[in-house]
Amino acid sequence: MRRWAGVLLGQRARLRWLHLILGGALFMPYWLVGTVIMALLTGGGGMFTGDAGTRFGAYAVGVPLAAVTALFPLARPMSVAAARALCGVPAERFADGPARGLRARARTAGWFALHLGAGALVSGASLAPPPFAATVAALPFAPSLRESGAVRHWGLDGSPWLWAAVPAAPLMLLALAGAAAATRALLARQAPRLLGPDPADRLAAAERRAAEAEARNRLARELHDSVGHALSAVTLQAGAARRVLDGGHADPEFVREALTAIEETARRTVGELDRALGLLRRGEEAVEGVGPGLDALEALVRGAGPGVALTVDGALGPVPETVSREAYRIVQEGLTNAARHAGGAPVTVRLGARAEEWEIVVENPLPARPPAARPHGGRGLPGIAERARRLGGTAGAGPADGVWRLAVRIPR
Repeated sequence: MRRWAGVLLGQRARLRWLHLILGGALFMPYWLVGTVIMALLTGGGGMFTGDAGTRFGAYAVGVPLAAVTALFPLARPMSVAAARALCGVPAERFADGPARGLRARARTAGWFALHLGAGALVSGASLAPPPFAATVAALPFAPSLRESGAVRHWGLDGSPWLWAAVPAAPLMLLALAGAAAATRALLARQAPRLLGPDPADRLAAAERRAAEAEARNRLARELHDSVGHALSAVTLQAGAARRVLDGGHADPEFVREALTAIEETARRTVGELDRALGLLRRGEEAVEGVGPGLDALEALVRGAGPGVALTVDGALGPVPETVSREAYRIVQEGLTNAARHAGGAPVTVRLGARAEEWEIVVENPLPARPPAARPHGGRGLPGIAERARRLGGTAGAGPADGVWRLAVRIPR
């Protein structure tokens, strides 16, 4: 009994009933237009003086009119917002955004017509039967009601039917509640079918997720390159300074240079970190447009330590901003790898400007002992290869002529 009471009168039932009442309220302008059309067609009187046939004719005219107006793209977001709030259907089963394709608009129009048409019927039923049921229940106790023409017309003034009106009244109200509950359940079942995503919506959602994942990957790559390089450089400089101090033959100038490099690296990395974290509060364009370029390369090499040399072959000329940023990150990651795997060894960075391509080469002597494999693999070389591919270039790394060489070529 409690279960049926919840179905008819519970919180979800009340919200769905409110959803139907909303549909009835939205249907009123269409019904008024329908009454005008029916009055012109039948030659009837005023808007509210027609018979029941005229009123149902106005209803039959209003429902298609509502469907036609729902063909506009913005009809779906409004319908989805109301259904999400009041129908008790999980939000993820609805489509987001305006309806674009003809199929999606047709489904939205079908839902809008169903919602408003069912809402109009339930709203009308909610207004008329309750007073009628109360009047019927009062017949045995109100002689004046029994003398009315309507009661005599239906034969309700006779004694055999008089007291039957008392149980008939709650039965009418129960039938109304059951019909309303069935209508609410029908709309709740049809809402995901008519307002849910179609293949085009799923494809658009997948593209949005892919774009968001790509943005997160680029942000992770920026953080990895900037912070990872800074930590490697700072670790290398601090370790070198400590070894000089522990060796008993302190070289103040060397220690000063190491501390200066640590300071510059830390300051530069804090700025890069602020820019990278700012990407979390910006859009796709910010992900593409923030980051140091080749103009900051000398400071990067200087902060990597005295064993790093930078040479430029040819005139770089004007370099596109995207290429400049990616070239900076490629050199940064190359220096980070050299510091991790051949810490303290001299490193050569060479930028070459050819007629058809830019070339980036980072070389360091092969370590006497191969570095231990990292548990989950490094992200540096794959990140460099990804950056090169985004610019239409190639990247390769490996031993060559007694050195470890990272070579990247980017077309001009």
